[in-house]
Amino acid sequence: MLQELEQDNLKEIIAENDKVIVQYGATWCGNCRIMKPKMKRLSGDYEGITFLYVDAEKLPESRKLAQVNNLPTFASFKGGELVNQTQTNKEDNLKALIDEIADN
Repeated sequence: MLQELEQDNLKEIIAENDKVIVQYGATWCGNCRIMKPKMKRLSGDYEGITFLYVDAEKLPESRKLAQVNNLPTFASFKGGELVNQTQTNKEDNLKALIDEIADN
């Protein structure tokens, strides 16, 4: 299930969950709006991974946890640490990022 962050508390959520995938986006970003339903659909395919959407403009502290220069940026965290990230509008690239931390 994809959860949308309402508070700038991503650091705490990453500390509390072993595996986290984050989509950094913004309301004005067309590719972010295209990727959000894909992220939501993929979130149902994986157990044990927390999926989050972060508005990169409204939540600056959460944005700092990954090098977010372009939107959408997707970041994977495992054990509280940033594992990888990608800026993409392709579902296959997002799936590859998720598969890196998934237990297959």
